[in-house]
Amino acid sequence: MEHLIKNKSIAYEKAGSHEDNRYEKIHNVVFESSSEASILVAKEIADLIVEKNSKGEICVLGLATGSSPIRVYDELVKMHREDGLSFKNVVSFNLDEYFPMNPESIHSYHYFMNEHLFNHIDIPKENIFIPDGTIAQQDIAAYCRDYEQKIKSFGGIDFQLLGIGRTGHIGFNEPGSHYNSITRSITLDQLTREDAASGFHGIENVPKKAITMGVGTVFSAKRIVLLAWGHKKAEIVKETIEGEIISQIPATYLQEHLNTTMVLDTEAASMLTRFESPWLVGEVQWSEALMKRAVVWLCRKVEKSILRLTDKDYNEHGLASLITEKGSSYQLNIDMFNKLQHTITGWPGGKPNADDSNRPERKSPEKKRVIIFSPHPDDDVISMGGTFDRLVEQGHQVHIAYQTSGNIAVSNSDALKFAEVAMDFLPNCQGVEKLQKAVTAIENQQGHEIDPLDVRELKGLIRKRESIAATRYLNVPDQHVHFLNLPFYETGTIKKNPLSQEDITIVKKLISDIKPHQVYAAGDLADPHGTHKVCLDAVFQAMASLKSESFMDHCWLWLYRGAWHEWEIHEIDMAVPMSPDQVLRKRKAIFFHQSQKDGVLFQGEDLREFWVRAEERNKETAKHYRDLGLADYAAIEAFKRFDY
Repeated sequence: MEHLIKNKSIAYEKAGSHEDNRYEKIHNVVFESSSEASILVAKEIADLIVEKNSKGEICVLGLATGSSPIRVYDELVKMHREDGLSFKNVVSFNLDEYFPMNPESIHSYHYFMNEHLFNHIDIPKENIFIPDGTIAQQDIAAYCRDYEQKIKSFGGIDFQLLGIGRTGHIGFNEPGSHYNSITRSITLDQLTREDAASGFHGIENVPKKAITMGVGTVFSAKRIVLLAWGHKKAEIVKETIEGEIISQIPATYLQEHLNTTMVLDTEAASMLTRFESPWLVGEVQWSEALMKRAVVWLCRKVEKSILRLTDKDYNEHGLASLITEKGSSYQLNIDMFNKLQHTITGWPGGKPNADDSNRPERKSPEKKRVIIFSPHPDDDVISMGGTFDRLVEQGHQVHIAYQTSGNIAVSNSDALKFAEVAMDFLPNCQGVEKLQKAVTAIENQQGHEIDPLDVRELKGLIRKRESIAATRYLNVPDQHVHFLNLPFYETGTIKKNPLSQEDITIVKKLISDIKPHQVYAAGDLADPHGTHKVCLDAVFQAMASLKSESFMDHCWLWLYRGAWHEWEIHEIDMAVPMSPDQVLRKRKAIFFHQSQKDGVLFQGEDLREFWVRAEERNKETAKHYRDLGLADYAAIEAFKRFDY
């Protein structure tokens, strides 16, 4: 299908556009980071506003909510403040709003847009249109017709900004939405409500309905830019760009829009054919990493172990050039088998007095200083509890650094339980008034107001004591457990502050004090509210600023995943197997985090408890290794080395 992309930015083209790819049906560009991409999208919007203003015309923007456009709005606010970008000629129409929803609620899209954009720019208030979540049920149909008419009265939408849900919804146009649908009331898909649950402190608080622009309304926009960030969006991005047009994935309708660009980061684009199996798209340069990816892919495709692959398997699945590169499937299979075999080690801190040339870690020094950075006060045991246990057992000096308090993930009922136990046990203690104040605040809390400081402190202490119980179980001395309480997190709401120099300085000081040989950090960026990403950036920036220090020459950084996704087999640099006994020890360590068990507030799209999903994921990794013809283990935790 040919696309008439009228407004493609030169910067987008430099990022990499593959319209000649026979698999892809929507123009898309891929960036290393969502930040870089968002800046360019904001620039396109700003250029359009300026161009329209120079002609004395109104610029009509269709705006989206959710996490994807936040950085775009931040950049537009920055342009207004620093470059004088004016929004006085802008009229905006928002895609949707929950129903029922009070516009003053912190969960409303009115609140979101004011918080992230409108309160910080000079757009006339009368030019802002957002669906009203308070209108009477019987008036919705007439209200929606009027919303459509307002858009038409301004000449239609010049630029429509979109995100994409994991159901493939755009706006709240859920699976089954018709191509010609207009602004209307809609019942939300269960998956959509699950994705929103973290912001509402539980799915039971997420509205079941919404008012949304229709697919036809969106499609009438002159220019559409759809944003998608992160691994969670990879599957739906692939289906949208490469799949057939079907009503069950409303975003696929955009294949027929003549001026649409999907702007992606590398994680969101990772399942596109040109990234997942680029040898099917065209000629490739065979690096070692790409060879490993191709062999693992082929094994799954033909359901064979590595050493059973034949020349015919390679030739029939688009990998003939790989055989040409290596000479024969026999030699290639042995090379790849050995490379994967060498990732497996029962000695994550290095095996003393052993040849380490084919091992993931160094044998020296025999006893290492280790820091495990944990974004929340349970990621350490959920994501790498077996490796954690092994490091301590093998005599390394292990330090745990909990980067945030995790207080917002403690329910009011758990906080009340702990407070009331303390008050019953010590009714006349000095701090009983403070406890009573916290209890009263919880009992009087309306809706989902921000927790007052006393309540947040109580909830943070609950997470802290659960963490210490787990680290003691794994035989870590209390003095090696560090609670950093990074300031960016301590807002009391889902929305956090940007990473600051103060956050980086705290992380940097700990690294400087301990002078580790190994650092473990969470490279799992699919958490529902972005804390992992900020915590990882803090580690990256702290380590980069310390690079000139002599001890950093001997410090290796290992990234774990775990709470939501695991590294793909071809990405793994160190695989630490666990025995059945260690699997049980890891489970028990997770159980010490009692406030996060049975009804955890922020579990994302996966409804299993964290210990179940972690255990099954570790078993699945072991199965992948086994299917490739490698050793048979009960479970495996995986790590990727990062060169900072």
